Amino acid sequence: MKRHLLYTCIALVASGVAAACGDGGGTSNGPDTGVPNDPPVTVGNWYRPAVSATWQWQLSGTVNTAYNVSLYDIDLFDSPTNLIASLQQAGHRVICYFSAGSYENWRPDAAQYPAAALGKKLGGWAGERWVDIRSTDVHNILSARLDLAVQKGCDGVEPDNVDGYTNNSGFSLSAQNQLDFNAFLANAAHYRGLSVGLKNDLDQVVALVDYFDFSVNEQCHQYNECDLLTPFTSNSKPVFNAEYASAYVTNASARQALCTDAQARNVRTLILPLDLDDSFRLTCD
Repeated sequence: MKRHLLYTCIALVASGVAAACGDGGGTSNGPDTGVPNDPPVTVGNWYRPAVSATWQWQLSGTVNTAYNVSLYDIDLFDSPTNLIASLQQAGHRVICYFSAGSYENWRPDAAQYPAAALGKKLGGWAGERWVDIRSTDVHNILSARLDLAVQKGCDGVEPDNVDGYTNNSGFSLSAQNQLDFNAFLANAAHYRGLSVGLKNDLDQVVALVDYFDFSVNEQCHQYNECDLLTPFTSNSKPVFNAEYASAYVTNASARQALCTDAQARNVRTLILPLDLDDSFRLTCD
């Protein structure tokens, strides 16, 4: 796996895309330019899912490996290497989830977060707090998580909570801080040969679509936000969307209207439990 990273970086340097093989730039405290400080890494050999790719998203419980889908999105820490390998041997790609913009007190690297980088609690999520995305310590922790994804054999990653600037995080985060942080994550993933998805952060899709290979969204139909994801599908990049409203489970006509809209938009929509535990799964594909 180390060789994979090395050769990817050599190719990037040779092509003039990157001056060095590191983790990319950091966040800025300068003026809001509306674009990230660092350009996107676009040259390299990593998984780029097709816009028509199908998916399963399960972050808790024993992973159900029986679905006929293009890719699985599962937890980076909780998923053993043999599970990832077995899914791949069965013909699936594997995206590994971790939270980038928040601290979770149950993770094995939780003690590495300095107190100064921990902000306010995330409402409704016990043991979870926003982090200061400008912190070099936070960047280093997340770089190590990306290394773990490589070591485990993940095809890509889904960094969560990358819209802290729109939340009451406890830090004075600007839109520019968020753009630079999200670009850092994407470039750091690509340097390692990993595919990477943009989680939610709808207001910054236009500025970030060139950095990411796919989108993972929640409830764009329920909140009439799917139009904001068109830059992904227009660039032949898939939008993987999850809906949680009970009406889509219990009301067949509401579900049919949802799926008709999803298919018209070329969006890969699942109806899932909020706990993402595979207690039920309905798909529009």
